[in-house]
Amino acid sequence: MLVRDEHIDKDGKLGIWKIEEPPDELLQLFPESLRSRAASHIENLRSEKRVTEWLSTRLLLLQLLNEDKIVHHHRNGQPYLTDQSYRISISHTNNYAAILLHPFRKVGIDVEYRSERVAKISSKFISPEEFVDESQKLLHQTLLWSAKETLFKIIGEDAIDFRCHLHIHPFSPQSQGVMTASETKTPERRLFEVHYEVFPEYVLTWAVA
Repeated sequence: MLVRDEHIDKDGKLGIWKIEEPPDELLQLFPESLRSRAASHIENLRSEKRVTEWLSTRLLLLQLLNEDKIVHHHRNGQPYLTDQSYRISISHTNNYAAILLHPFRKVGIDVEYRSERVAKISSKFISPEEFVDESQKLLHQTLLWSAKETLFKIIGEDAIDFRCHLHIHPFSPQSQGVMTASETKTPERRLFEVHYEVFPEYVLTWAVA
């Protein structure tokens, strides 16, 4: 089910799909002219989870652009449209798929389910210098993880260490806002604005560069 379809500026688009439908229902949502090709593709996918992610993502992309696009992946796993009409970033989490598109700016998006898991791995991606609001520690950790996933997708470099190369400047989480972030992986040492939103089930972060 489409839950979001909006412009982030006059050119970029953001969409979110809540995956409530089983694969057979998702397949029926495709236009008849595209259904057989989608059915052929999912025959090669190994799990039902992967099938639902693939179908929901392609339906979301179709909804955002109102035309069929072919998605391939670079060797590092980053997606791209074969016609190069838009830069694209894709994210999945429990029952949600998200896409960010822009015709000429680099994009990154991450949707992250809220759970206790992130606390167990926080030392792997949060440096001792980074501020974490103890009054809402788990949420803050989740936002830091999601923001760094977004940065990782925009930067597109191999061997990025989330703890050493990606830095989120101090902020206290609100229901939505903008974080300032920086990277020390490349010689440019770029600054970014990472937008975030907090929902009961998940957090969303995205950025363009």
